[in-house]
Amino acid sequence: MYSEGISDLTEMIGQLLICPPDQREAKTALAKDRTKNRYLPAFEKVLKSHGQDYLVGNRLTRVDIHLFELLLYVEEFDASLLTPFPLLKAFKSRISSLPNVKKFLQPGSQRKPPMDAKQIQEARKAFKIQ
Repeated sequence: MYSEGISDLTEMIGQLLICPPDQREAKTALAKDRTKNRYLPAFEKVLKSHGQDYLVGNRLTRVDIHLFELLLYVEEFDASLLTPFPLLKAFKSRISSLPNVKKFLQPGSQRKPPMDAKQIQEARKAFKIQ
């Protein structure tokens, strides 16, 4: 269930890169609304309800890494969206402090950089979006 919610929001934010300019404002507003009123509150509630450091129990799982990546996307999209969620901010900080994650986030690491204009055009062409 957590993975599906993470995938849904990741896809919603990701599609903003390739959506037609005339739809961008409405889709951005919808993504921001759902981020701050649906998805992030749900994850914040989970962390609060069981008082553990991770979404499932008290050890790192794949879903924690997926949530961490989503929080990075949200931060790049609009950092202010994370402001009302102290447990998610603490979660992000905790995960980013793990040695392998910290190394992965360093400049020059394998983390994929944001799409450039050429890649966006190629994606629009592939998805037949003009």
